[in-house]
Amino acid sequence: MSLAVTARRALLALATSARWERAVRALPGGERVAYRLARPYIGGARIEDALSCAQRLAAAGLASSIDFFGEDVDEPIAANRVADHYVALAQALARAPANTFLSVDLSHLGVDQPGPAVQERLERIVAALPAGCRIEVGAEQERRANRILAVVLAVARGGGAVSATVQANLKRSWADGQALAEAGVPIRLVKGAFLEDPQVARPRGEPTDVAFLELAHGLHAGGAELALATHDPVLREALLRALPGLGVEMSLGVRSADATALARRGVPVRIYLPYGDGWFRYAMRRWAESVGR
Repeated sequence: MSLAVTARRALLALATSARWERAVRALPGGERVAYRLARPYIGGARIEDALSCAQRLAAAGLASSIDFFGEDVDEPIAANRVADHYVALAQALARAPANTFLSVDLSHLGVDQPGPAVQERLERIVAALPAGCRIEVGAEQERRANRILAVVLAVARGGGAVSATVQANLKRSWADGQALAEAGVPIRLVKGAFLEDPQVARPRGEPTDVAFLELAHGLHAGGAELALATHDPVLREALLRALPGLGVEMSLGVRSADATALARRGVPVRIYLPYGDGWFRYAMRRWAESVGR
């Protein structure tokens, strides 16, 4: 195993560690230094900061998908508060550039809680969206995939403006993608960033890259509305040349020159734009993914 792969795995493990986050923030000046390193990847602390960032991106021809940082909420009261914040954010999109979307991880809305509450929270947010907007549901660990798929399909079949994320590294993703496409749900295709059991996921590298290509071709052939959420220029360019009409989704602060160049070529580009106080572990994942890039 190469040094870069070892470092990436270590950083990804730390990215999920609340203990590591507390330790860094407790160091004298630790939070300030970490925030300075994180700043290129985040839209700021408040809704207004995110809207201002979306305006700057729009001026460069780039659409945005705004997310409020957070995940792994398991208390109903806390999940309801998160949903309230998202409703306010959805309403604030009336002041955002046209074609601005929202993004959410369903664990932030309490997906692990039993019962219909997470679906009801998502439906409440969707109902607050201005016309023409959408909420993009993010990828999470494979253990949550069944629940997330069920919620997205239920909301979509009820007329909700939602899209879903499919992870190429998961062995289940071909069936998930077909189910979403048949329901008319737009799909963001990603490689997959979580460390998973080999029984359920392909290893990083060539096996996942091949799966990404196969899924993109298969979903496109099936008529799915598809966006390539990857910073891999080789995969991206091969697919953009082979499959007409694809969009590209990228993360704020990652290969920004590529995003601008794609937009100038007429490729629809959307930037994932997160904001809020819960930036630390997200930034750790971005750093991990940049190792060896």
